[in-house]
Amino acid sequence: MTSAAPDKTRNRADALPKSWNPEVEASMYERWVAAGYFAADATSDKPPYSIVLPPPNVTGNLHMGHALDHTIMDALTRRKRMQGYEVLWLPGMDHAGIATQTIVEKQLAVDGKTKEDFGRELFIDKVWDWKRESGGAIQWQMRALGDGVDWNRDRFTMDDGLSQAVQTIFKRLYDAGLIYRAERLVNWSPALRTAISDIEVNFQEIPGELVSLRYGSLDDSEPHVIVATTRVETMLGDTAVAVHPDDPRYQALIGTTLEHPITGRQIPIIADDYVDPEFGSGAVKITPAHDPNDFEMGLRHNLPMPNIMDERGRITGTGTEFDGMDRFEARVAVRERLAAEGRVVAEKRPYLHSVGHSERSGEPIEPRLSMQWWVKVESLAKAAGDAVRNGDTVIHPASSEPRWFEWVDNMHDWCISRQLWWGHRIPIWYGPEGDVVCVGPGETAPEGYVQDPDVLDTWFSSGLWPFSTMGWPDATPELEKFYPTSVLVTGYDILFFWVARMMMFGTFVGDDPVLAAGKDGRQVPFKDVFLHGLIRDQYGKKMSKSRGNGIDPLAWINEYGADALRFTLARGAHPGGDLSVGEQHALASRSFVTKLFNATKFALMNGARTGELPDRAQLTDADRWILDRLEEVRAEVDSALDSYEFGKACEALYHLFWDEVCDWYLELTKVQFAEEGARTEHTQVVLGNVLDAVLRLLHPVVPFVTESLWQALTDGESLVIAAWPQASGVPTDQVSAQRISDTQRLITEIRRFRGDQGLADKQKVAAKLIGLDTAGLTELHDSVANLARLTAPGDDFAATATVEVRLSGATVTVELDTSGAVDLDAERRRLEKDLAAAEKELASTAAKLGNEAFLGKAPEPVVAKIKARQEVAAAEVARIGARLAELSGK
Repeated sequence: MTSAAPDKTRNRADALPKSWNPEVEASMYERWVAAGYFAADATSDKPPYSIVLPPPNVTGNLHMGHALDHTIMDALTRRKRMQGYEVLWLPGMDHAGIATQTIVEKQLAVDGKTKEDFGRELFIDKVWDWKRESGGAIQWQMRALGDGVDWNRDRFTMDDGLSQAVQTIFKRLYDAGLIYRAERLVNWSPALRTAISDIEVNFQEIPGELVSLRYGSLDDSEPHVIVATTRVETMLGDTAVAVHPDDPRYQALIGTTLEHPITGRQIPIIADDYVDPEFGSGAVKITPAHDPNDFEMGLRHNLPMPNIMDERGRITGTGTEFDGMDRFEARVAVRERLAAEGRVVAEKRPYLHSVGHSERSGEPIEPRLSMQWWVKVESLAKAAGDAVRNGDTVIHPASSEPRWFEWVDNMHDWCISRQLWWGHRIPIWYGPEGDVVCVGPGETAPEGYVQDPDVLDTWFSSGLWPFSTMGWPDATPELEKFYPTSVLVTGYDILFFWVARMMMFGTFVGDDPVLAAGKDGRQVPFKDVFLHGLIRDQYGKKMSKSRGNGIDPLAWINEYGADALRFTLARGAHPGGDLSVGEQHALASRSFVTKLFNATKFALMNGARTGELPDRAQLTDADRWILDRLEEVRAEVDSALDSYEFGKACEALYHLFWDEVCDWYLELTKVQFAEEGARTEHTQVVLGNVLDAVLRLLHPVVPFVTESLWQALTDGESLVIAAWPQASGVPTDQVSAQRISDTQRLITEIRRFRGDQGLADKQKVAAKLIGLDTAGLTELHDSVANLARLTAPGDDFAATATVEVRLSGATVTVELDTSGAVDLDAERRRLEKDLAAAEKELASTAAKLGNEAFLGKAPEPVVAKIKARQEVAAAEVARIGARLAELSGK
């Protein structure tokens, strides 16, 4: 521990302001950055520890999910830095293809322009202009939160180096036969005119209409079937009607055809086990080009797959009067025509059903058959699954592993192409004779070839993030030192979308010599995956814009300080568990930060300082006890943080500091501070060393206030580079621990008795303590008297009350002279008010327990709670009655 010689002429508290002001956080952070504390040295001989920041969108702002992510990562990296590791926390941003292009297109629309008015190259230039001027607002928000990232290594997914990595892995996958082009069903956004990923689709329950249609003859004696749909317009693309092969109602129809009610095409009746004969009529219409389940059935039965909508969601190619209509306009028009022909059997409105909506445009997405580029994931997903099965990557909590395996073991091929201009353009070129060439880094396409217009899914480039940010495919000192990374921190909600992609790409290139995976035997991008839960509001509801229950972390930082925000989030963070936060949590955290500041300042005013601890034989029981409690909590915190149990670590430190250091140790030592001599100086050093360790242990979560306090306490340079507390190696003093426990019990019982007697907290009462010597608490007599507000008995002492407290080794008797200390009239009024409340509660519970109708319906736990309340109320009535009877004689 840092040592400082006693200086009786100096008050270390003078180095601190009157009260803690979070406004100093910003300047403190910039000092850390300027000092280079967060810069990683790839040539260091220290053991490596590395985290890559999940890249926020360049269009984004810090939300509570980000704040939780960043708090956890910052806490991990700060602790490891203090433990002597060479730490790299690498920041960066994602180009966010759809979101960014949409922003710039909206800016152009203000002037009545579209991207087509500028052409691809000029439009992309405008996007870069926007990125330079307005992108990356989240960076200064990260600074406000206190993120200890290495800003020198800030990366962007469209940087030249990362673009080279994207082109490299695309070609390797293409040459390995793992990338192909095919017409498949995708999530299509008519507003954005592009395919979008599953994570960009939000499902919402919305009212619609369920329409039952009659296919075939309108004559009941002729072949016909009835099907139900919420999307009537898609019937224009129907190519079959499916029934269950064992459904007796349709055995005669299987294999026959019916005339399509509008197009006149003959469509077959097919049999498929997918159909549920118990649902509806047991017959379903099949539109392979516009429904995922129908598409799979179409593949199984080799059905035609006519695409009846263009890229804007307009009906096309049906040869009907509906061509050119918007899909929603056509939904009404088709239903009306069918109704006019007598083919609408029933309508159910409103009909609630789940509909996917584009996260970016807000519109309902359209499942649509489209020519796209795909990654064949079977072998890649298997490798990602095996990495977890083999223990090369460990998922925390382990309870998330089954969901991981369920996903990777059943993954569908991944659509990687997007019909956008902003992003990594697909490196495929087409020749005039239909030739196809994949162009890798440093290669050029043959003359006359034209590049594919599509760009890659944003998740493709972010899937390379752990190693592309360190320079891959080139060999770099960063890859040699820091790869594989130590841990990935993210929410469980994107385990499959992003984590799976990184694991697939990481295992695919894991044997690349550039990655030096052999240095620890892992061909994975990260050794641990820590999954935290979602942040919910104080009522447990998921935060969302539609509910209006979101919390802006920057608002909390401005109101309560970054330390309070961070402590709130870390205190509620458990592996895989959601956490609820509200204003009361932020207030409690701010109170803790204030308590930390005020108590440490008080300690400094009383001479607390760091230094070499005296021999334990020279210390008081209180000194030995608090040192032992510190060691127990230090071990608990280390174990919790090693297991990513941030909530447990924070709770342990909170209660150590507030309940034990402040509520007990500081109070017990006030008697020692009032003295002069060796015992006082020993306690000053013990207290200083305890505070030193507590501030170090808290620093990863609450870095700002701890830095300010620690510098005042120790004259050290910075907690950021201070050493993490180590095990003391000293066995716990069980005797001192028991004595302090007995002292706490004794004081608590005296306080309880005082409260029952109606004595004011600060009211001094003359008392005799009998049996302290037998209990081994003689040394603590003055502390007990001070904390229990007792004074020495005078010549006129007359015991009016007696309290007996049974301790571990003996019973201590406390005789008190309360004469003149109690306002009897005020005490009677208080007791009578309490008695009335207790009698009311007793009557209420008795009425419920005497009600047979209530008892016949109420669950047993409810009845048990009422009985418990009745017992408590009865005891209160008896206790208060006895006290009033006692007062009646005074």
